Amino acid sequence: MATGAPHPKSTVPPPLGAGEEVAVVAVGGAVDGISGLPDAILGEIVSLLPIKEAARTQALASRWRHLWRSAPLSLDGGDLPDEGEIFRAGLISRILAAHPGPARRFSVSALQLLLCPSAVDSWISSPALDSLRELEFPIGDLIYLQSAELALPDSTFRFSATLRLATISKCHITEGDVEALQFPQLRELALESVRLSEDSLQSMIAGSPVLECLLLSRCVGFSRVRINSRSLVSIGVQSFSGELIIENAPSLERLLQLQLFRDLRVSVVAAPKLETLGWLSDRDHHLKLAFGNTAVQDLRSVSITSVVCSIKILAVDILTLSLDMVLDLMRCFPCLEKLYIEFVLSGDRNSWRRKHRDFIRCLDIRLKTVVLKNYRGIKSHVNFASFFVLNAKMLESMTFEGGACHNQKFIAEQHGLLELEKRVSRTAQFYFTVSRFWDKNLTHIKHVHDLSRTDPFEC
Repeated sequence: MATGAPHPKSTVPPPLGAGEEVAVVAVGGAVDGISGLPDAILGEIVSLLPIKEAARTQALASRWRHLWRSAPLSLDGGDLPDEGEIFRAGLISRILAAHPGPARRFSVSALQLLLCPSAVDSWISSPALDSLRELEFPIGDLIYLQSAELALPDSTFRFSATLRLATISKCHITEGDVEALQFPQLRELALESVRLSEDSLQSMIAGSPVLECLLLSRCVGFSRVRINSRSLVSIGVQSFSGELIIENAPSLERLLQLQLFRDLRVSVVAAPKLETLGWLSDRDHHLKLAFGNTAVQDLRSVSITSVVCSIKILAVDILTLSLDMVLDLMRCFPCLEKLYIEFVLSGDRNSWRRKHRDFIRCLDIRLKTVVLKNYRGIKSHVNFASFFVLNAKMLESMTFEGGACHNQKFIAEQHGLLELEKRVSRTAQFYFTVSRFWDKNLTHIKHVHDLSRTDPFEC
């Protein structure tokens, strides 16, 4: 076992609801309106509450006493009091013993799997979890610890036929495991710091015929991922150095690199519905992106023999704000509607009125949203932004994120410099904001379900 794992406290948990007092407020002695709802609706409400509050509803009134036990169980160990892992394990055991099922969701951290694997196996074997829909072993604090790779509890496989969502962390998935991991109803799958072979990963994807969201984070054991899936809609990749080949993904809409500066090589053979792409960076010198005969290498070298018309949302991280580079990307992706740009330096002059006269005449600019991060209003920034102000006929909003200098005086000066009164789109809105923490590595995607967001770059 790795050093540094937290030592569990030896604390005995109190009975469920002990020491809790819940007040019910009624007006004039009348029955409250919520209690008058049908059991089916009240049960659904209870099932959506964190487990502690859900169990406490039994103390509200006799009308509520049976609802928690009859409502679908949603048990997240992270919602329980943080009094040590043994205390938390005792609570989980008591909850599963008290609730007859059915269960909708069961989540315990990979740390529990490390510290008390036999207890986790017994929980998963509980009749209360029969026909479970969501099973999660989130990585939690183990992301910071060098720990041994864990084995999946044997009882995990009994949910293969019913799971809609699965998160597996810090485990070693063997070839033997994969034979049992067939998920006919699985729609969302996250693998975090998991070791498995390329063949095993392919088998898991092939065994999930309705899979829509796939998150691969810090996984090892393979250097290539081949995607052949008619159902996948969104793919997120983090801390992966290797080759990602989208061979046949007719439903794929979002392809996201969640961490920059990795040796990631992406080839898209067939993904006709792919609309959202990012992050791409000219500082990521190992990045290679190919759409058939169209190749993009670290953004500075774009070879175009055909255009990719499906891409509508693009996020790029560039060292120097360069209109030439961005226009090359727009030639490659001529149907762009949203463009997010983060930049560091301002070396280019970005003069365009004569240089890009042909581009303006030949390309129909469809951009509706432009976001510029680190905008300081200097000459090269103004030249860059004014190109879109004066030429993007379909522009709806343009956001300038900058520092504390974005005061009223600065904004008034920029209105004149950017020639906003001459904007070609009369309905366009312009926003000057102080920079917020905009995570270019998309770490706000904390959960595989977050991949279902239509625009993951939108603040």
